[in-house]
Amino acid sequence: MKFSYNWLKEFVPKIPKPDKLAELLTMHSFEVKELMKSKGGRQTSQKDFVLNIDVLPNRGSDCFSHIGIAREIAVVTSSKFKIPKYKIQDTSYKTKDFIRIEVKNRAACLRYTARVVVDVKVSPSSKWIQERLIACGLRPINNIVDIINYVMLETGQPLHAFNGSKLEGNKIIVRFAKKGEKITTLDNEKYDLDKDILVIADAKKPVAIAGIKGGVSAEIDKKTKIVVIESANFNPKIIRQGSQKLNLKTDASLRFEHGIDPNLTEIAVNRVAYLMQKVARGKVAQDIIDFYPKKVLPQKIKLDLGYVESLLGIKIPAKEIQNILKKLNFIINESGARSILVEVPSFRLDISLPEDLIEEIGRISGFNKLPVVFPQVALIPPKRNREGFWKEMVKNALKEASFAEVYNYSFVGEKLKAALSYQNRDIIEIENPASEEQKYLRPSLTPNLLKNVKDNFRYFDEIRIFELGKIFIKNPAFVPKNRTPADKQKPKGSGQIIEKRMLTGLIARKGGSSYADDFYRLKGMIDSLLHKMGISNIWYDEYQPVPKDSRFSIWQSKGSAEIKIDQKEIGFLGGISPKILNKLKIKGSVLLFDIDFELLSQLFSEEYEFMPISRYPAAVRDLAILVPRGIKVVEVLNRINIGGGILVRDVDLFDMYEGDELPEGKKNLAFHIIYQSDDHTLLSREIDEVHNKIIKSLEKEVEWQVRK
Repeated sequence: MKFSYNWLKEFVPKIPKPDKLAELLTMHSFEVKELMKSKGGRQTSQKDFVLNIDVLPNRGSDCFSHIGIAREIAVVTSSKFKIPKYKIQDTSYKTKDFIRIEVKNRAACLRYTARVVVDVKVSPSSKWIQERLIACGLRPINNIVDIINYVMLETGQPLHAFNGSKLEGNKIIVRFAKKGEKITTLDNEKYDLDKDILVIADAKKPVAIAGIKGGVSAEIDKKTKIVVIESANFNPKIIRQGSQKLNLKTDASLRFEHGIDPNLTEIAVNRVAYLMQKVARGKVAQDIIDFYPKKVLPQKIKLDLGYVESLLGIKIPAKEIQNILKKLNFIINESGARSILVEVPSFRLDISLPEDLIEEIGRISGFNKLPVVFPQVALIPPKRNREGFWKEMVKNALKEASFAEVYNYSFVGEKLKAALSYQNRDIIEIENPASEEQKYLRPSLTPNLLKNVKDNFRYFDEIRIFELGKIFIKNPAFVPKNRTPADKQKPKGSGQIIEKRMLTGLIARKGGSSYADDFYRLKGMIDSLLHKMGISNIWYDEYQPVPKDSRFSIWQSKGSAEIKIDQKEIGFLGGISPKILNKLKIKGSVLLFDIDFELLSQLFSEEYEFMPISRYPAAVRDLAILVPRGIKVVEVLNRINIGGGILVRDVDLFDMYEGDELPEGKKNLAFHIIYQSDDHTLLSREIDEVHNKIIKSLEKEVEWQVRK
């Protein structure tokens, strides 16, 4: 914002030289971004400088004006501050004979002050007014308009001048615009108004956009004889909303948006009236029309002197504190040994707390005087977030296995509820859902993951995704204390929600694929994940077929398994039922694992037992066996490991087949058996001996047949 050096000098006669002034303001008040000589135009007759000052937004109430900046200069230079006195000459005209004011919305207009000047002579402004306007970046228009702009720059109060003879009904009404109203502003731009735009209207139409810009219908022209001066205080929020909606920014709207002291309107309107009397030879009508229903009074703040020292880190004498506050126009109402009661002038809208006063004391005293002291703090390492640590470990492990993480809303809608056959007793309905798609809290991560598959099958043939998040289920075992008669009519657990964190991932392929391949691929990925988390003793209890139970209703009838650790179930692995996939219009296969992450996280360990890698080569033998369909793979694996002893390093199931070529009720399991010794290279006869021992162990079961 630009300020004239000569203008500031009117209020602070002993003002420092421009370069020194710029330095002082930057150190104590606001940064002076630029200091330059005023061009001033052809009318310039005296040397002037322009200070481009970066006034902070919170000081817009007092320092968007020459008087405000001059007040700051007087404080930081310990100089005398004065406002020139003036007197308005009495006339026989009465304001009420020319204009009446009506404010429809008191919350939008806190104060409306008006005066009338008659018999004005519209002409170019005096040279000194033009020079100062040009220095501050404004273009002179005529003496009436220029005086309005001049007083705004001087006091910070936006004003407006209406041509009194063009106001219909000799009336000014402050109201919100009506639907369909339009206005053409002084720059000949047309705007459509609505109920959110505050306007100044006469008896028939809007004549100005309140606090923003005037209209052409009541503008000042060469024939103007009656001038109605508006000096008002509008709600900053309403002016800002109107300015943004119309995309119209002006000097007036800028000031109103930052807030202005309502007590300034009378000072500014009298200053305008005086200058119009002096420069435009007008006659000022008696009295002021002043709508001011709720007077703004100075607030009072109790300041603890000890708190000043503790906050600034330096001791400032109580007398110096009081002197600084007095220079800043604060009034000391009460003074004690430990505290003072400070009255804040109404133009300092930025001061509301003791800390605000302390900041004022510090900046005027000089922040450069504050000693540089390193803080004394105890550096305590933060407590480890175990849950967060393992969550990141699991996510990174799955990402390394080519799975992409997804984040879904914690809700499901009617379509997903119906597709997965959730019953009302099993799912929690939200009282005020944002939409039909967010009507229920999700009882599982599976529904939204299946929706992800459906949406992404348009772009990908294979999808590998996972989600780690909370699910919400009812607790049927919950019985509330002090049950009311109404509670007794409800099932046990009504209103009680269990939140549980789950880890769910899937592999989906378009058009289907080898079920066994994907099943064991997903199983291997789970093994790898759990081993990285320091978990062993992993077992898979397979179902052939899956039990007929509501909790198993989403799974395929073949090739599904419970995931167990030390015989404790932590999750489930299997394919999604084709019936559900058809309901969701997913054309492909989906194999999914669903793990209780809260149970799993209790088993995580960072302790590893490292075994040296054998220097001797491994040998691989394959083995195929026919077993009844009800036999679980883990039973066969146990027999192989027990029969082979320490020479069996690993056993992998690489194929499971059920077909018409096999005897009825049978399935074929094929294994890779890896043999290795820690102290020598195994001979072929040693491997044959152990392999045959395994075969004999397996064939002890009557219905098991090793295929040779």
